[in-house]
Amino acid sequence: MKKLIFTTIATALISGLYAQEEKKEDTPKEGWNRFGTSSILFNQAAFNNDFATGGVNSLSLDLNLSYDVNYTKGDWTWDNKLIGQYGIAKIDDGNTQKTNDRLELNSLVGKKASGLWSYSFFANFRTQFDSGFALGEQTATLADGTQISISSKGTKNSHFFSPAYLQFGPGMLWKKSDNLKVNIAPATSRLIFVADRFTENQDAFGVDQGDTFRYELGASIQGYYKITLVKNITMENILNLYSNYLEDAQNVDIDYTMNLAMKVNKYISANLTFQALYDDNTTSAFQIRETFGAGLSYNF
Repeated sequence: MKKLIFTTIATALISGLYAQEEKKEDTPKEGWNRFGTSSILFNQAAFNNDFATGGVNSLSLDLNLSYDVNYTKGDWTWDNKLIGQYGIAKIDDGNTQKTNDRLELNSLVGKKASGLWSYSFFANFRTQFDSGFALGEQTATLADGTQISISSKGTKNSHFFSPAYLQFGPGMLWKKSDNLKVNIAPATSRLIFVADRFTENQDAFGVDQGDTFRYELGASIQGYYKITLVKNITMENILNLYSNYLEDAQNVDIDYTMNLAMKVNKYISANLTFQALYDDNTTSAFQIRETFGAGLSYNF
């Protein structure tokens, strides 16, 4: 499974390099360049008491924001990106549950070295907006009297700034355009923060029992590639790799996200997001997230 996902990620990025070679190289204008997208996606299902085969009423809502603020002046570039995502769902009479939660800030400074290469320094901060809960179970009764088990909130296992991840370090940036760039940072510091309530009785998110933060030193590779597949359909690929020199350097942390945006018109779109995470400090298996929805969108 791990090899299959890694191969898929690599293929998508490599194909992007070849596709970009066929296009004329972008010449960024100097000064500030700001752009972003926001969307509200929703899914809903409802059944009345006479629906013969039964069904479970459900409603879900996803809010998404992506905003870029980039600066170019002579040999210098400064790229900044904010990503915010939050989703909730309610199934029949069950509790409202969080389905998506992400807050991420990226900043990357580059000073031209030669060709498409620049000396760089990057910083990345990642956490979540809201509390997370381990899943429990409760019973719901359908219209025909059938009882089913549905997931419900269990014990709180995370909240804002727990966990929180901060990475920073010098490196080399290969940048062809705002839509295609790779940053290599062989001396990256990473700090993991977590509240003491989660480490009181056990380790949590790689932080030892009784501690509130963990320091790591390793190598980081960040790749970004965005392409227009056909008119009104774009695919964005974000890849982050990290290896901790201080412990199990062979266990590379992987964070890959694919965002597929399908635009109907100026205000209506459909979005598909796929994310694959591997972090052996959290769990020894891939964490997979996939969301799809249609709704309102706005570019600014």
